[in-house]
Amino acid sequence: MPLRPRTLLYPLLGERIRHSRLGAAVDIVCVIAVVAGTVGPIGFLGLQVSYGLSKVFGISGGYPVQLGVIVLLTVVAVLSVASGIDRGIQFFSRANIWLAVALMAVFLVLGSLGFVLDSFLGGLGQYAKDFVPLALNRGDHAWLGSWTVFFFGWFLGYGPLMSIFVARISKGRTVRDLVVSTAIIPPLATMFWFTVFGGTGIFLEQQNPGTISGPLKAVGMDAAVISMAEQLPMGAVVAVALLLLTITFVVTTTDSMSYSIAAAGTKTGEPTRAVRAFWALLMGAAAAVLILVGDGGITALQSFIVVTAVPVGFIMLPTLWTAPRVAKEMALEQGIVLRE
Repeated sequence: MPLRPRTLLYPLLGERIRHSRLGAAVDIVCVIAVVAGTVGPIGFLGLQVSYGLSKVFGISGGYPVQLGVIVLLTVVAVLSVASGIDRGIQFFSRANIWLAVALMAVFLVLGSLGFVLDSFLGGLGQYAKDFVPLALNRGDHAWLGSWTVFFFGWFLGYGPLMSIFVARISKGRTVRDLVVSTAIIPPLATMFWFTVFGGTGIFLEQQNPGTISGPLKAVGMDAAVISMAEQLPMGAVVAVALLLLTITFVVTTTDSMSYSIAAAGTKTGEPTRAVRAFWALLMGAAAAVLILVGDGGITALQSFIVVTAVPVGFIMLPTLWTAPRVAKEMALEQGIVLRE
C-alpha cells in the first residue's frame, strides 16, 4: 500500500479510497495538520535560542537573530531530509538521542540524583493511580483549553504522518516491536526526561527560592531553562549544550515530517529530493513569518492546530478496530498464528 494517510482507511473502505476525492481530501487534511504542528516548534526554537544567545554570549536578541536561527535550522533540515532516511535523518536522530542522554546524566550528577529518582518513582505511582480521574477531569476549563486540548490536538495532528514515517523505517519489524518501541518505551523515557529536568528545576528552586520561578515569571520558559543551567557547575557549557539539543530536537522533527509529507504526495516509490527539500523550506519560511507577526501569530497557530486535529481524529478513529483485525489477518497469512 502507498505510504499516504488515505491508506489508514483502506481496511474500512477498500480500493475506492485509493483513487477517490475522499482519499485526496484525507491526504490534504493530514498534511495541513502536520505542517501547522511542525511550523510551531520551528518558530518557538527561534525565540528560545535567540534568548539563550543573548543570555550566554551577550548577543542582542530581536528578529534578525531569531531569523538567523530559523534559517540555520532550515538549512540543516533541508540537507538532512535531502540525504535520505539512512543518512542525514538517521544521523541527527541518533545524535539527538545521545546528546539528550548525556545531558540527563549531567543534570543527574550535578543536580540531585536522589531527589529526581524519588520524584520519578513517586510521580509514576501517582500517575498510574490518578490516570483515569485526571484524563476525564473537566473541572478547570482554563487549564484544559490552554494545555490539555492544545497538546492533545497537536499530537493527534502528527498521528497519520508519523505513522507513515514509522512504517517506512520499520520494515521487517514485528507488531510487538512497534508497540514496544512507540507506545511503551518512549512514554517512560519521556516521563523520566521531564522528571530529570523539571525535578532539577524544582530542587534548585527549593534550595534557593526565586532562582527559577523569578526568571520564569518575568520572561518565560526560555529564561527558566537557561537559569536552571546557570545554577549548575559549568553552567555556560550546559546552557550551550541545551541550546544545541533544542536545535537537534526540532531538526529531527522537521526532517522526518518533511519526508512524510513528501511521501504523502507521492503515488509510488520514494519522494524526490526536491520535493522533500521543498517542504522543509516551506515550513522554515512559515515559521519566519510567524515570528515576525509576534504573539498574535503564535496564538492563532495554536488555535489552528486544534481545529485541524478535529478531522484528523475522525480519520484515525476507525483504526482502533480495523488495525487489530488487519494485524490478525497478516498473522494468519504469515503462519504466525493458526486459524481457529
